[in-house]
Amino acid sequence: MVQEYSSDPLVGTLVDGRYLIQSRLAGGGMSTVYVATDQRLERDVALKVLHPHLAGDPQFLDRLGREAKAAARLSHPHVVGVLDQGEDGRAAYLVMEYIKGHTLRDVLKAKGALPPRLALALIDPVVEGLGAAHNAGLLHRDIKPENVLIADDGRIKLGDFGLARAISTSTSTGALIGTVAYLSPELVLGRPSDARSDIYSVGIMLYEMLTGQQPFDGEVPIQVAYQHVNSAVGAPSELVPGLAAEIDELVQWCTANDPDKRPVDGTALLSELRHIRRNLSDAELDLQPPAARPAIPLIAGPATLGPGGDQHQIPGNGATEVIGAGQHATEFIAGGNHPTAVMSASPRHPGYGPLSAPEEATYPEDNNPEPEPPVPGSKRAQRKQDRVEDRSRQRAAATPVRSLRAGNARRRGLLWIVLLVLAALLAGGAGWFFGMGPGSPGTIPQLKNKTVAEAQQLLRTAGFQSSTRDVFDDDVAPGLVVESAPTAGEVIRKFQPVSLAVSKGAELFALPQLTGKSLEEAKTSLNGAGMALGQIGETYDETAPAGTVLAQAPRSGNPVRHGTPVDLTVSKGPQPIPVPDVRGQQQGDAVKAIEAAGLKVAVAPDPVFDRAVPKGAVVSQDPPSGNLTKGGTVTLTVSKGPKLVQVPSFIGKQAAEAQKALEQLGFKVKVDNILGGFFGTVRAQDPVNTGVPEGSTITLTVV
Repeated sequence: MVQEYSSDPLVGTLVDGRYLIQSRLAGGGMSTVYVATDQRLERDVALKVLHPHLAGDPQFLDRLGREAKAAARLSHPHVVGVLDQGEDGRAAYLVMEYIKGHTLRDVLKAKGALPPRLALALIDPVVEGLGAAHNAGLLHRDIKPENVLIADDGRIKLGDFGLARAISTSTSTGALIGTVAYLSPELVLGRPSDARSDIYSVGIMLYEMLTGQQPFDGEVPIQVAYQHVNSAVGAPSELVPGLAAEIDELVQWCTANDPDKRPVDGTALLSELRHIRRNLSDAELDLQPPAARPAIPLIAGPATLGPGGDQHQIPGNGATEVIGAGQHATEFIAGGNHPTAVMSASPRHPGYGPLSAPEEATYPEDNNPEPEPPVPGSKRAQRKQDRVEDRSRQRAAATPVRSLRAGNARRRGLLWIVLLVLAALLAGGAGWFFGMGPGSPGTIPQLKNKTVAEAQQLLRTAGFQSSTRDVFDDDVAPGLVVESAPTAGEVIRKFQPVSLAVSKGAELFALPQLTGKSLEEAKTSLNGAGMALGQIGETYDETAPAGTVLAQAPRSGNPVRHGTPVDLTVSKGPQPIPVPDVRGQQQGDAVKAIEAAGLKVAVAPDPVFDRAVPKGAVVSQDPPSGNLTKGGTVTLTVSKGPKLVQVPSFIGKQAAEAQKALEQLGFKVKVDNILGGFFGTVRAQDPVNTGVPEGSTITLTVV
């Protein structure tokens, strides 16, 4: 299996400063998937890089981001986790959990039809994960064996939640995404879909697991799609004689053409599935299908690889189909009452999502009604009755009707006596076996929260044998029993095994690195990791911008449970410092006051004259008030004192004229009248013919 292409320019590069691409897994029409190492958390991830024509579509990226966030909120042991989503330049990417192993498709290729016990055991975790998704409001819309991942350690996960929806809603290629072999009738017809559409796909997949083949086939995808709409899925027992009627009913319940006749969601299906598993006999569960093949060892590897490069497949082989995309629009060709359409198949990329540009496609509705149950007397009812009679004849053929040797009467009498004695012994043994022995019924005791030793002792006392398996549990302490299978209170035969689920404690997950991120980014990271936001504290910081996370508790990398609250300390930015008012102070005193407040001083290079401020004192400052941060600068303007003005002589001139001229020069004027100043003539002036400070008072003596 080729995984790495040395010619790929992204191999060996670092995406978004975090994901180091190690090798290429597969590629297709929409994206390329790589194995990458998350250098921050030191783990391998599956990195899906979208092709440039999609990465440049803002509407598509916005929709994909919303769907990825919705899928990331779903944390379930049977669902592949969406870990991250982002853009690095023009490279848009999606980060998913990397599952090393194989797919359900690999199992079907190796084994063909599966015994009911194995088929139901494999489908159970798929339905459980699907039920959790439906409860969270998520649809899958591309259920198929390629998207069921089986890890090397036995974990089973369902991949690619929300991705088909994101693509089909946001692109404009005029295509419907999906795998035609598993598409529900309403999706084929372009009608609204819900959780019951996923249930239909699960039913088709279960049919294939039980019989080794899909219910519908055709030379082109449109033929298969047409059968989904116009035909009913047959009972699996038609291909696997002896299959329990309950399994037939389960498959046909899931694959009803009318969505109202299917289970409402994955949770409803899971309840019925487990009820059937508990109530079928060992013979019914271990029935070997006639077409079963010897197991071929599976090659361990990434669950979603496939053969590596792009492929085109015929319908039914697991390829995600694009119906009517772009220039290959769906074409309808008249041919009686059965239109045929041409569809184009896209490269498959199992497990990590469709690789083709999807969009809703519309199909013509057929007026043929959904097949009803067989009408008594019809050919269909007669065929069903014939199958029942064939099975009765087969059982009758295995029962002897006459002895090959007649023998004599005495010997026959002795033989009857021996037979009666044996029958009595068998009846007595059976009575003991089913009355007091291993076949007698017993009630499973309450075992939850008991130690393994206590639980096993209770089961031995009640006559049961038990086995244990380890599970994660958030509520039950490590080493204690979480539950039993069958559950407490159920009545079973004592020879039937009882399995104890023993707690390993809560499953722990590493906390993401939040320091240095904005508060909104930190909230998004916590949400994606399944953690809760705790208390938010604020503090001043001289270097970190406001809104930046300075610290987190618990710290990053610490293993904690999902839902653990994480407290954050967020920067309020540099602490504000009030600007002191130093106007009127001498320059030296003003500088000391400003520097004591943690601010810097700048002195304007040119002092100014000021009649009110003494020389050497501060005339003005910038800013005059308000707040600055530490290290902010206050600019001071220093006074040169009042300006000196030459006082001219006005002796002998009229007082009014002299007063007016002196005031225009900026002086104040004082008039002393002698003898009433009858003549209005300046007799004397003080000072006169000298330079004095602007605004000084000039005294005029007037006669």
